[in-house]
Amino acid sequence: REKQILGDLEMPLARRETETLFQEQPQTGNQYLEDALLRSYLKTHLPPKVLEEVNRDLERFGNRLLTKIKPLGWECELNPPVFQQYDAWGRRVDHIVTCSAWRRMKEIAAEEGLIAEAYERRYSNWSRLHQAVKLYLFSSSSGGFNCPLAMTDGAAKVIESLGIPGSLKNAFDHLTSRDPKKFWTSGQWMTERRGGSDVANGTETVARKQPDGTYRLYGFKWFTSAADSDVTLTLARVADAEGKVKQGSSGLSLFFLKVRDEEGKLNSIQVQRLKDKLGTRQMATAELWLDGAKAELISAEGRGVASISNMLNVTRIHNVIGAVASMRRMISLSREYARRRVAFGKLLKDHPLHMQTIARMEVQTRGAFLLLMEIVRLLGLVETNMASEQDQLLLRLLIPVAKLYTGKQASAVVVEAMESFGGQGYMEDTGLPVIVRDTLVLSIWEGTTNILSLDVLRSLTKSQGQVMAAFFSAVQQKLELASSTAKLEPAVKQTRDAISSLAQFTQAAGSKGAVTMELAARDFSYTLARIYAGALLIEHAARPDASSTDISAARRWCNQELCPVAAELENSSYEAEEALVDGALVYEGSPACGSRL
Repeated sequence: REKQILGDLEMPLARRETETLFQEQPQTGNQYLEDALLRSYLKTHLPPKVLEEVNRDLERFGNRLLTKIKPLGWECELNPPVFQQYDAWGRRVDHIVTCSAWRRMKEIAAEEGLIAEAYERRYSNWSRLHQAVKLYLFSSSSGGFNCPLAMTDGAAKVIESLGIPGSLKNAFDHLTSRDPKKFWTSGQWMTERRGGSDVANGTETVARKQPDGTYRLYGFKWFTSAADSDVTLTLARVADAEGKVKQGSSGLSLFFLKVRDEEGKLNSIQVQRLKDKLGTRQMATAELWLDGAKAELISAEGRGVASISNMLNVTRIHNVIGAVASMRRMISLSREYARRRVAFGKLLKDHPLHMQTIARMEVQTRGAFLLLMEIVRLLGLVETNMASEQDQLLLRLLIPVAKLYTGKQASAVVVEAMESFGGQGYMEDTGLPVIVRDTLVLSIWEGTTNILSLDVLRSLTKSQGQVMAAFFSAVQQKLELASSTAKLEPAVKQTRDAISSLAQFTQAAGSKGAVTMELAARDFSYTLARIYAGALLIEHAARPDASSTDISAARRWCNQELCPVAAELENSSYEAEEALVDGALVYEGSPACGSRL
């Protein structure tokens, strides 16, 4: 035995037995049962009967996610879509080949009612929230299928907002079906060669009316997510009798089309190529030529942009769902890893600095989660005609605010969480880089941070300041609930001080002109997000059965700079002269700068 031991010690390290893992893999259980904030939120807000049924459904769904759906999601990542342009005999087929796991995800989405739940309204105004929670649990295990569901939900919302006209009744029934054999997904074909959010100036697709009342679409769609979907909504310009089209947003109309005909052939559509993206590789995103695609005009002519506003609201909420879900998933894995990984003689969870880092991410995630729950709660009220005017104004303001802020939060949190795994976080086969890559799109898709910040300003202008009055009123109401909770007094004071600073900013900026507000738009939007999320955390911590961690989360959130826009105004960051300095800083030394000198 001694000889064997000595022999083992003398054996080079590379040849020793390495069956035992050097590091233990983090194992998480039922996502729903392990999400304390989610469960306490539902317990607080849902009526008892609804809570009982929803709780049962979510626990069951959590088990299905763990045992069935999560492995399928990983299979989708390992087997991304492939584009087959020609068949073996040289005929052009433009077939996008997806894996069996992706197709199974579509069936599961129908079975679970991930779209249907919001439109059946079994739980009245709480149905939208029930759907959002299921999507939140589904997102990180969905293998990217949450993206086509976002567009499908958006399409269903547009059709519902149009009153479900007879010609679209069949499509609506398919989009909201629980039957896997009938369920359709929808694409969203808005981006063209000029790209970006400026659809008013970037849309070149032309629609030509046919004798039977339908239209034929001609144009190039540069970025079409979920290109394997059954149907899609798209924008185009209607040509008059002389073949001329109207430019600008007032020349855009909204169309519905089926991607394939009854025989399975493409609807006069050619696939040019699949996009090679940083993330969301599980989903087919393509460049498409529309060469006479048959379509139905579903908006009033020239009212296409107005008609997609409902769709954008829904898809932006889905973006928030994805952001919060990715943060929650990474923190769940990180905290489990901290219970298993030993470094410098003790578990990671016993290193104070490590736990402080995760705790900071947790506070950010809690604020984002409550912001998500607030907007889906408000949407549920609007959809069931139970919303007050204040509710409607708040929803208009908070959707772009939540989308832009959580997109930035998620990017920061998932990268920080990846770092908490050390080198393992950088290894592809752990699945962690997938979450990071897929998260980075969330600050870009459905409007970048700057685009949405300007949209926030538009909501102020269009409502003649009413949205801000609704914002201040809602925040004050939530703070009042905490007036008798001594431990929340510091957080309440910090939030009230931030509100006061914000009010002063709006007054001061109003007299300075449009340039000041545009320069302040991003900081202004961040301020709205931080103050409102702080108020939500305080409201949640003021519950009679609130935990000490609820109170800690509220206090820590409010310790940050809640009103960055006021601080930057004091620094003169929004003066016109500063905009000139911005340009000088950016272009110093560049050929562009030299050419002007």
